[in-house]
Amino acid sequence: MVNATVKTIDLADGRKITIETGKLAKQADGSVVVRMGDTMLLATVVSAKEAREDVDFMPLSVDYREKFSAAGRFPGGFLKREARPSDDEILVARLVDRALRPLFPDDYHAETAMMISLVSVGTDEMPDALAGLAASAAIAVSDVPFETPISECRVARVDGQYVINPSRVQMEEADLEIMVGASYDNIMMVEGEMSEVSEEVMLEAIKVAHEEIKKQCKVQEELAAELGVVKREYCHENNNEELRERVNAETYEACYEVAKKQLTNKAERMDSFMVIRDEFIEKYTEENAENEEIDLEQHIGLIKRYYHDVEKEAMRRMILDDKIRLDGRATNEIRPIWGEVNYLPGAHGSSIFTRGETQSLTSVTLGTKMDIKKIDNVTFQGTENFLLHYNFPPFCVGDAKTPRGTSRREIGHGNLALRGLKRMIPEDFPYVVRIMSDILESNGSSSMATVCAGTMGMMDAGIKIKKPVSGIAMGLITDKGAEKYAVLSDILGDEDHLGDMDFKVTGTADGITATQMDIKVDGLPYEVLAEALQQAKEGRLHILGEMLKVIPEPREDYKPNVPRIETVMIPKDMIGAIIGPGGKVIQAIQEETNTVIVIEEIDDQGKVEISGQGLEPIEAAKAKIKAITALPEVGEVYQGKVKSVVSFGAFIEIIPGKEGLLHISEMAWERVENAEDFAKEGEVVEVKLIGVDEKTGKLKLSKKVLLPKPEGYVERPPRDNRGGDRRGGDRRGGDFRGGDRRGGDRRRDDRRGGGDDRRGGDRREFRPRRDND
Repeated sequence: MVNATVKTIDLADGRKITIETGKLAKQADGSVVVRMGDTMLLATVVSAKEAREDVDFMPLSVDYREKFSAAGRFPGGFLKREARPSDDEILVARLVDRALRPLFPDDYHAETAMMISLVSVGTDEMPDALAGLAASAAIAVSDVPFETPISECRVARVDGQYVINPSRVQMEEADLEIMVGASYDNIMMVEGEMSEVSEEVMLEAIKVAHEEIKKQCKVQEELAAELGVVKREYCHENNNEELRERVNAETYEACYEVAKKQLTNKAERMDSFMVIRDEFIEKYTEENAENEEIDLEQHIGLIKRYYHDVEKEAMRRMILDDKIRLDGRATNEIRPIWGEVNYLPGAHGSSIFTRGETQSLTSVTLGTKMDIKKIDNVTFQGTENFLLHYNFPPFCVGDAKTPRGTSRREIGHGNLALRGLKRMIPEDFPYVVRIMSDILESNGSSSMATVCAGTMGMMDAGIKIKKPVSGIAMGLITDKGAEKYAVLSDILGDEDHLGDMDFKVTGTADGITATQMDIKVDGLPYEVLAEALQQAKEGRLHILGEMLKVIPEPREDYKPNVPRIETVMIPKDMIGAIIGPGGKVIQAIQEETNTVIVIEEIDDQGKVEISGQGLEPIEAAKAKIKAITALPEVGEVYQGKVKSVVSFGAFIEIIPGKEGLLHISEMAWERVENAEDFAKEGEVVEVKLIGVDEKTGKLKLSKKVLLPKPEGYVERPPRDNRGGDRRGGDRRGGDFRGGDRRGGDRRRDDRRGGGDDRRGGDRREFRPRRDND
């Protein structure tokens, strides 16, 4: 028997979350199964018993994977097995990592692997909202040191009401959706997107999430207590307090003076700080060159670590005490901004956005439905028509490296910029949009530069976006044990690294569209967060004003190299006619007109999108589609193609897929003996639609009505049903019932050939011709 331990969390709407441990993966340091409905996550944590000697940081790896078997599906591809993680899986792993990492002890350096697997999924639950809880619970039941349990939950606002861990359907209806990670006491991480909501609404959503997270943290503490968990003892750092004090005493003032120089050049500032450190190391090495009791290599490593703390403290004190930032700006001041559009002539839209020493070169490409991104994940299958790719090459920070694939950081920053912009794309926009941001320089908030450059690039491409969007990164410096703090607008890279908060906000003039926040300090009051949001709004509006000086409104029309797209709505039952057997018809139209045609069914109608270079090929394709879908009208004249000739007439295609009969009697005013004399297969003839059979829908065509009527022609009366001439009465003046066809008595004719008929008694001439139509 398996003695599993289970704890339950009750949600406000009646749903339950359970945490189970002791049944699966018992050789891991900690393992749990978290379940809500039919969705189940298995989370395991394993931490090495000892740290490597050359490691002075927390080597944490978080991996999140979704198994296709969880949804009863096969993976795609030739191998039919899961491969590299998708972008969505990487984004979930990053959310968990950002909440967990700050809560491991500073001096814990053992390599730690957190693995979270989706092993079952229901139709209504979104598993990523449970990943943070599962990861923290696995650590809580293990002996791995950790300061306090955390959890993550998603909050959406649907019809003005806040919903915890909403379904995908509710997400589609929400005007706000954020993921919040927190401990019982502190907010650790926030990320989400909104439809231009106010700062007050976002703050309220964070509070709602935190109240739910408190319950989940409490349950984890109860679970650990019930299991009697004892955290392991460790010693991963050998410190030298005497050396620490000496480094501080001999380098602090010099660091403070460099910080006060207000150097705006990042490289120059870094070099100045490094000179102080290297001079101290050189001096210390010379002093102890002959001292065999000292391990110089070890001490140099300690000096570098202690000096980092000195540099951090000097910068923080300068800001808190003197209100001076590293580059001389005020706390709410934005760096100089310049921009340019239409820089890349081959792109459909392009822009350069430069703020201080951060620069993005962005291009915009407009594509057709053939360029749409198809998504086949475990929990979601669909398409995406707005793409944003963010590239961070090593040269942008002066590193002598070459990139090796797309990093998790690039995926995360690109996703934030995408979420900030995507709700500004007009509804029913026919194009697929791809924004590519290449960061050419980086010194703080390159993702927000991508948002600004993306807005300018889309406007340069002629996209009539709903509203322009700008972005800003905020920072925070706090004084532990005191109420002194400083909120920083448009932070530098150093201020991000050495500060207590990195808070990115994107939005229009009317509200927030996306946010990402990482808080590194305990007990941040909501009042400080509200102040940061308000200061971020002021900075965001300033940046937006600078952008609009470069390009105040979208380009009036697309550039000449943009493929033109037009939409035609057709009846649903005509989709098959346009596609044709095996796609023959649509392929022919595309080849003949040099266009791309995509058809989809929407609300019992067919939506036909035609794209091509210029309007002429599109108009040609539209004409062909209109001809296929047009309904024949009685009285209209058509240029029809003879499809086949038979004894009683010819079948003519007047519009694609629509054929009518040109009866032999309607080919000419005179008598027609042989239909092939007047119509040949493949020939184009002009005909008029003179009628449609009410019962069968067959089309009746005429050619003779378009010809001049012969002089002296007498219209014959209609034929009666007793055997008269089909066109009425005596075909040459005689009575069909009594005389021969030239006036004689039909009864006296020799039907075997001896009578007096007009062709020498040809038997066939006395047999009334049947209308085979």
